[in-house]
Amino acid sequence: MGAWGKSAGAGDSVTMLADGNGAFAEAVGLTMDGTAFGMGKRGQRFSMIVNDGVVEQLNVEAPGEFKVSSADHMLEQL
Repeated sequence: MGAWGKSAGAGDSVTMLADGNGAFAEAVGLTMDGTAFGMGKRGQRFSMIVNDGVVEQLNVEAPGEFKVSSADHMLEQL
């Protein structure tokens, strides 16, 4: 995530976080079962805006979509 943020020029304005074992996605109820597709249990595609530990925006994608978690959509919400 650090390398991705660096290559994208995120700087200090965006914190890039990974959820390697899915603990965060499970804790917030955003997991899906992709076993039928050979992927196992995973986090759903989502994005959120968090300020000082408070979730201000939560965007959860519909299955197979890539709209509300896109960078363009997120920038519009900022």
